Amino acid sequence: MTSLSLANARRSYDPGLLEIVAGLSILCLWLTLALGAPYFAGAAPNAIDLGVLMQPPSADHLFGTDHLGRDVFARVLHAARIDIWMGVAGVMAPMLIGVGIGLVSGYFGGLTDILMMRLVDITVAFPFFVLVIAIVGMLGPGLSNYFIALALVGWVSYARLVRAQVLVLKNKEFVIAAQALGYRAPVVMLRHVLPNTLSGILVYATTDAVLILLAGAGLGFLGLGVQPPTPEWGAMIADGQPYVVNAWWICFFPGLAAISLGFGFILTSDGLARVLGR
Repeated sequence: MTSLSLANARRSYDPGLLEIVAGLSILCLWLTLALGAPYFAGAAPNAIDLGVLMQPPSADHLFGTDHLGRDVFARVLHAARIDIWMGVAGVMAPMLIGVGIGLVSGYFGGLTDILMMRLVDITVAFPFFVLVIAIVGMLGPGLSNYFIALALVGWVSYARLVRAQVLVLKNKEFVIAAQALGYRAPVVMLRHVLPNTLSGILVYATTDAVLILLAGAGLGFLGLGVQPPTPEWGAMIADGQPYVVNAWWICFFPGLAAISLGFGFILTSDGLARVLGR
């Protein structure tokens, strides 16, 4: 094999692109299963059948049944709608708030930067998950209150990430040239500075989706997330915990679903980091 063909082989084998393809394949698979849950499940997620309590996986019930005779496979697929929504939508508000604060703080500097960074320091002083639990506990359980808690807490990392990039970008020639041409600060920030931070934001947001997904499942496990009878993976694990010795499948399959979805996000994030970091 010639050196040219070896170089072409190396270019065709790009670990970053392979990770992106693998990660997006997992995410697309779960999205398809979630959207088509009524067609793929074969049973209603909340249908109680006292005649088949805690039945092991079989041809009739692929993932078995729980302590109320509900089909675990149907509940896992329907719960995917909630958990995917938590992972994706839960990123949006913190990202928008954090990007805005980091952009303004890094660009203007001075007293504005000091005040905003002190706010960041205060928020960082409390553990993320503990603070989310505290806010949801005060507001009450439910998905909407979970999103509010994320918006109040999750913006910090985005603000610090964007601020660090803006501190470097605002001294670049193209930004100085835009300022010299008389463009106003909002125009310079949105047209010249922000686009150059998007790759880092995209990579971090994909990773952050895993944290938000697991935090939502954790709240569901504690009874502070999505409320019964709506199926959700964390709540399903909590429901099956008392029966884990005799009916392991009640906990196992929701946990496996959460891990696989998180793995899809992680693979996508790592691939993006490789490709965009070149």
